[in-house]
Amino acid sequence: MTASDRHAGVRYVVDDVQAGVDFYTTHLGFTVNSSSPAFADVVRGPLRLLLSGPASSGARATPPDAGGAGRNRIHLNVDDLDAEIARLRAAGLSFRTEVVAGPGGRQILLADPAGNLVELFQPAHRPGAPTP
Repeated sequence: MTASDRHAGVRYVVDDVQAGVDFYTTHLGFTVNSSSPAFADVVRGPLRLLLSGPASSGARATPPDAGGAGRNRIHLNVDDLDAEIARLRAAGLSFRTEVVAGPGGRQILLADPAGNLVELFQPAHRPGAPTP
């Protein structure tokens, strides 16, 4: 295995590369690293999100025995989940779930234009932990 670079990469297959770029850069704070009609990669912090359109090699079908896990999503920490929900709803976006709360924090699921899931997560404050 080779040494990793400064980003962890996740690939999402999208129907429309530009729509994906617009969604992630406009609404979720990503910046464009590279873009073409077939493929783009956008970056936020240590996450490099690879958006593979229908014409890209990354969108080729996976072998039948490679699937099955499902329900995967990228996970983005936010400081104020309620404010993010209000901001995104005001931009015309809708959510796939309601807010779910648990011992670790609160979360909600948003879908990109191709249906890929994005989890917005506000960690619970832990006693003794620094306040964000």
